[in-house]
Amino acid sequence: MKKFFLAVIAIMLAASVSAQFYIYLSGGGVIKADSISLIAPVAPAGDGMLPGEFSVSATNKVHFSQGNLQYVGTWQFAENQWDCFGHVQYDDHRDLFGYGTGNMPNLVTTSDYDYSTFVDWGVNPITNGDNQAGLWRTLTKQEWVYIIYNRANASMLFGLGAVNGMNGFILLPDNWVLPEGASFIPGTTLGLVDQGMNYLDYNNSYDHFADNTYSAEQWAVMESAGAVFLPAAGYNKETGSYRIGEVGYYWSTTTENANYAYYICFESYFFGPQYYGARRHGRSVRLVRNM
Repeated sequence: MKKFFLAVIAIMLAASVSAQFYIYLSGGGVIKADSISLIAPVAPAGDGMLPGEFSVSATNKVHFSQGNLQYVGTWQFAENQWDCFGHVQYDDHRDLFGYGTGNMPNLVTTSDYDYSTFVDWGVNPITNGDNQAGLWRTLTKQEWVYIIYNRANASMLFGLGAVNGMNGFILLPDNWVLPEGASFIPGTTLGLVDQGMNYLDYNNSYDHFADNTYSAEQWAVMESAGAVFLPAAGYNKETGSYRIGEVGYYWSTTTENANYAYYICFESYFFGPQYYGARRHGRSVRLVRNM
């Protein structure tokens, strides 16, 4: 019997020599192995950070969180970058937030004045983001603008696309190197024109979400190289959610006045990092962590 088991093990090891295995890590890394005996390094449990480094000013850089912020009775990051709750927005199941509701995640009213005191979502412990208060924060309008327009080679480091069937916006890190076998078409090579006021518009209304499409497996390779994906999670207004998969609205910490705050906005044919709108409308939140 002992000889039988040894023979089985020998056959398994021999078969593994010619095989290739792809290991998808929870932190977004991908490892190609030629043997099942490989022990892969893993990211720290609950870390929540993506590997890419993004300049938000001439002196500061950040990492993005692994997914959009969610409230499920406690605060957490979405498991995947393309995940969103969509039309399922309940008191204990929410990822579209009125402005600055870091202390009142379930606040839904018709008055912008109810959101007049900003509380950054990042002050809360994020269960799968090291679970400590104050580690994360929301970008300012100026920081969003810097990522899109002012960092080195900025015009080649963003575009529209779709991941695992979800439309969205793609951001690439400062030191981007396209992985072997992957592809990416920057938005600025497809007719984006600067309209002034940091607003980019395509010359036509073609659906540019189709410009860069990835399966979950293909995106794992892009993510391991530092790519960030912001899903078009739509928006919430009072008790309804709208345009999921069509538009993405992401809050900044910058206000226009007592009624309005700034956010980035994109859909299939345009992008703008400094729109402003009613604070009472629920929008997505993507947190960052300082380096």
